[in-house]
Amino acid sequence: MRLFLLVALTMTAFASNSILNRIGVAQYGMDPMDFAAIRTAAGAVMLWVLVAARKAVRPPILTPKRFAGALALAIYMVGFSWAYITLDAGLGALILFGVLQVVVFGFAVLTGQQIPLLRWVGALIALIGLCVLLWPTGEATVPFVGATAMVIAGASWAVYTLLGRSEADPLGSTAGNFLLCFPFVALATFLSAQGDFSAGGIMTAIIAGAITSGLGYALWYRLLPQLPTTVGGIAQLSVPVIAVAAGVALLGEMLTARLIIAGVLVLGGIAVSLITRR
Repeated sequence: MRLFLLVALTMTAFASNSILNRIGVAQYGMDPMDFAAIRTAAGAVMLWVLVAARKAVRPPILTPKRFAGALALAIYMVGFSWAYITLDAGLGALILFGVLQVVVFGFAVLTGQQIPLLRWVGALIALIGLCVLLWPTGEATVPFVGATAMVIAGASWAVYTLLGRSEADPLGSTAGNFLLCFPFVALATFLSAQGDFSAGGIMTAIIAGAITSGLGYALWYRLLPQLPTTVGGIAQLSVPVIAVAAGVALLGEMLTARLIIAGVLVLGGIAVSLITRR
């Protein structure tokens, strides 16, 4: 039960990133790349304050694995923000988490991991629910550049998730990833037009970086070694559902039958996939 609650808390933090990003960019008019840069900097500061406060030996920074984690995190941050310039939120999330699921399950198959049948069934049910929730209705043209950016972001987040499975020091490794990630994200700001730096936008970016990203990712790295690879991928399918539910509660978005049905399918699929862990 404790593991389940911690995973649920982490997925809520991930979903909060979408809500905060939406508020900062859509309501406060921040440029997506500026938001990503502030978010990364705030996460790095928060994590290194925690690392400095503990008595343990500080983790090494300039290692191949840290650079790999930082690069994967930077590509995800930039690709995610860049894609949402042209993609609708629902379609973008569908691409992101669909790619994540494919990469994580593909890795499990290629490395010879045993995937129980119920876990495959659960993943399929959850993906169907995600499609019901996020598939665009009516005529919709998918922007090629935005879709490509989101595919890259989804693959990069999958790599970041897989790298975290073997981390012995979740807090230190996440702090190192954020610190090395910041220069990559900062460079991306030069490729984007400048937006408004309102106090509200900066504050949402700081909260997204320090709390829901920095602490959330550190907790995720701590939990990953306790989860089978495929369960880690399936659990993240709940993030879009949580994000939409938060949008209904906090941003006044409409609650529809489609949302309820999709939520039941996604959460039910996750439940089915976790049955085999007993």
